[in-house]
Amino acid sequence: MVVLAASIISKSGKALVSRQFIDMSRIRIEGYLAAFPKLVGTGKQHTYVETENVRYVYQPMESLYLLLVTNKHSNIVEDLETLMLLSKLVGEYCYSPDEEGIGKMAFEILFAFDEVISLGHKEDVTVSQVKQYCEMESHEERLHKLVLQSKINETKDLMKKKASEIDKSKLEKNRTEKSGFRPLQSMGSTGFGSDTGISSNSGSFGSGSGFGLNAEIESSSKNKGRPAVSAVAPSKGLGMKLGKTQKANQFLESLKAEGEVIVEDARPSMGSKPAAPPPSDPVTLTVEEKLNVTLKQDGGIKNFDLQGTLSLQILNQDDAFIQIEIETGGHPGILFKTHPNINKELFSNDNILGLKDPSRPFPTGQATDGVGLLKWRMQVADESLVPFSINCWPSVSGNQTYVNLEYEVPQGFNLQNVIISIPLPALRDPPNVQQIDGEWRYDARKSLLEWSIDLIDNSNRSGAMEFIIPAVDPANLFPISVQFSSTTTFCDLKVLNILPIKGGNPPKFSQRRLLTTENYQVV
Repeated sequence: MVVLAASIISKSGKALVSRQFIDMSRIRIEGYLAAFPKLVGTGKQHTYVETENVRYVYQPMESLYLLLVTNKHSNIVEDLETLMLLSKLVGEYCYSPDEEGIGKMAFEILFAFDEVISLGHKEDVTVSQVKQYCEMESHEERLHKLVLQSKINETKDLMKKKASEIDKSKLEKNRTEKSGFRPLQSMGSTGFGSDTGISSNSGSFGSGSGFGLNAEIESSSKNKGRPAVSAVAPSKGLGMKLGKTQKANQFLESLKAEGEVIVEDARPSMGSKPAAPPPSDPVTLTVEEKLNVTLKQDGGIKNFDLQGTLSLQILNQDDAFIQIEIETGGHPGILFKTHPNINKELFSNDNILGLKDPSRPFPTGQATDGVGLLKWRMQVADESLVPFSINCWPSVSGNQTYVNLEYEVPQGFNLQNVIISIPLPALRDPPNVQQIDGEWRYDARKSLLEWSIDLIDNSNRSGAMEFIIPAVDPANLFPISVQFSSTTTFCDLKVLNILPIKGGNPPKFSQRRLLTTENYQVV
């Protein structure tokens, strides 16, 4: 058996799809296909036609023909089996056997033909095997995507490192400038420049008037202990902006002139950790937990892994000779582990965190994120502990898919900066969002629909979203990724007291709590 070509043609002999399995010129195959309609008689029940050179084995498909062109020495029984298998595959890939439907799925049909026939000979395969072979992933493509993603992650880490270095240099520069202006203020000077901003020493133009500099110094000295005002960047904008608007600058300058300390921060982007404000108390203890949860789309929990840390931040060296008395909350599913330099017996017996060598102080400094004292982990299979559950109900109707999503948050958890990412197939137009509790954004580059809610509390513990997209397999809408943060943690760890080792009054301390998601998915 040698199959020269497998084709789908119209009644008039127009070739819609044709795959040649031996070396053959285009003129030759077009001649064979054009001659076929003239050879087929009306009213006959035959499934093959022979000429002097080739044999046509065919099957009518409404207004089209599925056609095999073979040599005259091939086994016609095997040719008919091959024709039947190709007919089933065409029905699997093309729901409407007309010229438009065949044209849309031309490449899929050709790939399926290649899996059935190799070098003119039929392969021993079934319809399900051919579909599986055509849908298999490419190892090279997956490896390329992993390498590309690793480069992107390295670039992001480098950007964060550079940004941190720039912030540190700005902070040092501000400290140097303030330390240089204090002696002039104490002597009653009105600043370097006059009202026009011209320096009296060098005769060059300055960046601001002496009055402005003096007012800023006075406001920093008057407002020690006053709470800082946070200026949050707007969440919406028309493209990328390299700076704030003029009105925003004027507003901030007016606050500074009134004596407020401005701490500028930006709204956290997707996947970024919420930025913690700089510590203001001598001792700051931070409870941070990270969630790794995998939920099943039909209900139930596949994985629940919670990892937490207690970190310590001390500003001054004099406050570093301390011990911390805590209360762990007594949750039976949480396993604790102390740092190697922490006295384990003291923690086990008295719930006190202290160094093995009491003569050594804890590390100090504001630049670091703190020193980890205690770690804990919890792995459970209890779905009632899940802080955020989401249900997805896709339904296909005609040429459209209606998708309904609903989230639910239990009592006790208030979530901030919630982002739900739904993967979508490549779309020509954005999805048609019918109803939503919150805001949405479509990332055409990543084919992601992002549903965002700034805050979930008692007023909106449940919400829904409904959108319409072209017909798609519901399995392509998973996995759904969720990101959020919260000031409520699973481990009810409390800092009871700070115990100074050298005696005296204990330093003032504050405690922070943060729960974030590391990998939270519905699969």
